[in-house]
Amino acid sequence: MTDITAGIPRRESSIIRTLKGMALIRESAVGMIGLALILFWGVLAILADLIAPFDPNATLYPLAFPGTTVEGMGTFWLGTDHLGRDVLSRIIHGSRTVLIFAPLATFCAYLVGIPMGLAAGYRRGMTDAILSFISNVILSFPVLVLYIIIIATIGASATNIIIAVTFASAPGIFRIVRGLVLDLRNREYVFAAETRGETPWRIMLVEILPNARGPLIVDACLRVGYVIITIGVLGFLGLGLPPPDPDWGGMINETRQMAMSFPHMTVFPCIAISSLVLGFNLLADGLREVSLRD
Repeated sequence: MTDITAGIPRRESSIIRTLKGMALIRESAVGMIGLALILFWGVLAILADLIAPFDPNATLYPLAFPGTTVEGMGTFWLGTDHLGRDVLSRIIHGSRTVLIFAPLATFCAYLVGIPMGLAAGYRRGMTDAILSFISNVILSFPVLVLYIIIIATIGASATNIIIAVTFASAPGIFRIVRGLVLDLRNREYVFAAETRGETPWRIMLVEILPNARGPLIVDACLRVGYVIITIGVLGFLGLGLPPPDPDWGGMINETRQMAMSFPHMTVFPCIAISSLVLGFNLLADGLREVSLRD
């Protein structure tokens, strides 16, 4: 006879295993390096008003090279751009934009993709066919072209960037969740929940989803990195946040024509983007490494 209470201790142990898995990241050198990079930029973003030496939008001393000291102003450690704005201050304040909108856009994409994947994988049949068809249609478009079409149609703003990322990323998340659910739906604890008479959505959200957390957490870290690149690309194409707010991609776009003579104006924002993306990728590798040991 099936024990109808079998799911309760399993859910508790699932939460405990999640917390332990997150704590075990310290056993992965790669993961710790990635976490350190993310925390570095996180601290800069939180303390930007205190750390940044200048107002990021103030016109100070145009076209100063890194390390230039101007009497009465101070030292421009990373130089200034063509409008005289301090590059270091703009990079520090630009980290806020990235670390707010990239995770937020990724979170919104998961809010859409997870329910779709759960419904398709658990219910199958017509629900699966319809959702899979919609997903395949969206995924058939090149991602960058899709972003450009959406932003060019609805306008460039922080909200519209989140909408575009959600629309383009949700189908990929849907396919991952669907595949996990197709594997997990035949487990014994799911049958036990069905025997207890639990509703389908409770089974999907309480019984199945927590057991799919490992691959989804790793994918989320990687996906945040992809979104950071996307925000940078959109900014470079002039489809990012409206000026004068600091935006790493926009900084590269504004100064690209002078990159040969004043490379610091484009090199340092590129390094900022690359280091943060590298941090999320290394953290994902570390989480995957820890999960394989578990």
